[in-house]
Amino acid sequence: MSARKAGGVLAVTCISALVVNANTSAVAILLPAISTDTGMAVSTLQWAVTGYSLVGAAVIVTAGALGDIFGRRIVFLAGLLLFVASCVLIALSPGGGGVIAGRCIQGAAGSTILACGMSLLTVAYGDKHERLRAVSLWGAASAVGAAAGPLVGGVLVDTTGWQGLFWIDAAIAAACIPLTMAAVAESRDPGRSRSIDIAGTVLVALVLAPLIFALTEGSAWGWASAKTVGCLLVSAIACVAFVLVERRVRSPLLDLALLRNRALVAATLAILIGSGAINGIMYAVSLYFQSPDALGMSAMQAGLATLPVTAAAVALAPCIAPLAAKFGIRPTVLFGFLIMTASFTALAFVTADWRYGAFVLPLVGVAVGMSLENGPASSVSTSAVSEDEVGAASGVSNMARYVGAAVMTAIVASVYTQTGTDRLAAGDAANDALAAGLSHAAIAMAVMSAAGIGLTALAAGKAPKTRPIHLAQAAASTSHTLPVQQT
Repeated sequence: MSARKAGGVLAVTCISALVVNANTSAVAILLPAISTDTGMAVSTLQWAVTGYSLVGAAVIVTAGALGDIFGRRIVFLAGLLLFVASCVLIALSPGGGGVIAGRCIQGAAGSTILACGMSLLTVAYGDKHERLRAVSLWGAASAVGAAAGPLVGGVLVDTTGWQGLFWIDAAIAAACIPLTMAAVAESRDPGRSRSIDIAGTVLVALVLAPLIFALTEGSAWGWASAKTVGCLLVSAIACVAFVLVERRVRSPLLDLALLRNRALVAATLAILIGSGAINGIMYAVSLYFQSPDALGMSAMQAGLATLPVTAAAVALAPCIAPLAAKFGIRPTVLFGFLIMTASFTALAFVTADWRYGAFVLPLVGVAVGMSLENGPASSVSTSAVSEDEVGAASGVSNMARYVGAAVMTAIVASVYTQTGTDRLAAGDAANDALAAGLSHAAIAMAVMSAAGIGLTALAAGKAPKTRPIHLAQAAASTSHTLPVQQT
């Protein structure tokens, strides 16, 4: 492929990755404004966050398979078109139901864009060094998008209204369509089986949706109520069905043989916990900062307030691979989880008297800890398998990111909302009730992070030589595991 054509592929994949990641990280900041306009409670609008991740978990591996079979360019274009349509649906929705539906569609679109975009880059750059440079830039674009999202979203809420984010995202994604048609050549994997695991995709959603319903509504329904038990039972049955299906299909969504790889399983769970915990706590913090009974920030102020957290993750990215190479993967992952646990524990002491400055160090600590464990865990997930299994292993860890975001956000949303409601019913002042909700949410995430410490006993792996691809993988690790062999 000519340098000009390859440059066009790089431009469209980087721009689209930046927009998708910025959109994903911005939405929590928008929820109070969406709630005010639509009249839907924020506790219900959390499905705009968890629904996105739920669908993304179900679709991301299937999207890559569709690209290999039917053409990566055409599936990537379909992802862009679906993303534009979802943005328009959300922006025009008069009620919260349309926003949630649009976000679920957006989960499918975003995961398709990321999965196929990475494949397009790999095909476009035949030269090894040029490919490493392109992947590094893609990883950097993903990280910058995730970091900038809350601030951009907050600015747009205060200047154009919350719909502005989706109109702008739609315009950028629409502009990528003719660029893709002009610059990107079609490519397929002729050696791949044409079988698509649709049943597995549906069953992933059937596992997660009732589980999230149980987590978010269980405290209100009663944990032993028929509704809660029914949701958990449906989720369990779907999980068993998923395993049975994966054993029988020709091209499974999840190769169950990979689950015998102890290092891969531990790394995947570490990614799930780390990515999920930071997504969960940032959901609660975004609401707490904007509540008039707490810090009373505007959306723009709240977006700016989260900048140190996201900036810390981006700034640390170039240091992760050298640290893992010097100290080893297990100590680096262990230190990351220790920092996360300590930081969540510090947040658990929040009171209504805390001002913004008291939140900065614990939240930055969460971001630093997540980066320290997530980057090396991503490396382990691809170095622990043979070269022909790298794509499948990266798919598993990418699915885990979406699962973690969905489940942890649901847990945090449930704890934050129910604790506040219970404290108000007990006669506490509104500001004390909100602080208690945030405190209990932080405790839940501290427990999850502490569980991650135990995983380090299993997540042993060789420290990879520090090469540009490792810096790219570390940079992208908050949103994506790159399918590269760590040698």
